[in-house]
Amino acid sequence: MRKKMVAGNWKMYKTAGEAAILVQNLEDVARDVLGDVEVVVAPPFTALHSVSTVIALDKSPIRLGAQDMFWEEEGAYTGEIAPRMLSDLETSYVIVGHSERRAYFGETDEIVNRKARAVFAHGMTPIVCCGESIETREAGAEADFIAGQIRAGLAGIETMDAMKLVIAYEPIWAIGTGKTASPEQAEEVCAHIRALVCEIFDDVVAARVRILYGGSVKPENAALFFAQPDIDGALVGGAALSVEAFAPIVVAARP
Repeated sequence: MRKKMVAGNWKMYKTAGEAAILVQNLEDVARDVLGDVEVVVAPPFTALHSVSTVIALDKSPIRLGAQDMFWEEEGAYTGEIAPRMLSDLETSYVIVGHSERRAYFGETDEIVNRKARAVFAHGMTPIVCCGESIETREAGAEADFIAGQIRAGLAGIETMDAMKLVIAYEPIWAIGTGKTASPEQAEEVCAHIRALVCEIFDDVVAARVRILYGGSVKPENAALFFAQPDIDGALVGGAALSVEAFAPIVVAARP
């Protein structure tokens, strides 16, 4: 059975000190669900070191994630973060291809693919994001659109790496808008993604890949998503910024 994952994407929130306090306050709930739910936090780059230090000193079960990464080893790439900078901080997961990166910073499926392969090459695991706009959904073209993102984003990834892959389905129209896909809508797309993974790799990989739903996940609706057979957890945005909102989502993921 695939272990549920609840990952908090803190986006451009929290200073280093605020992030350290938040992760300390999350440790008890993470220990309570240990073995059943993997808890991941992805703070901004400036807080990665402080959160990594807290996790190490407290022997915390929380896993460290990063919100993005460049694919080159090092070089004159002002403002970018290299893979070994993240692995040096014991980073476990890297979010790649988030819709905000695609929309605001022009990331293409090819860029997402280069980043995903670089994450694997440095011993970390990518959380590869995909999702459609409201225009695409209203046109009934979401299945083809998602298929294009998945095929391009996973191109060239080795089968053994793909076993560890995490994919996050985050409909753009449900991020930060207060709108939420119904559990049935989310399940339909996540099942479609799993079928695509089976086509690209095989049924063994498809059975192991974890697929998260992201899009206004809250304590009030989390359990409805987690009950779906092809939804293996959540990529949480705004609700990840407080223990009061995030902890109930983590608990809801427990089988």
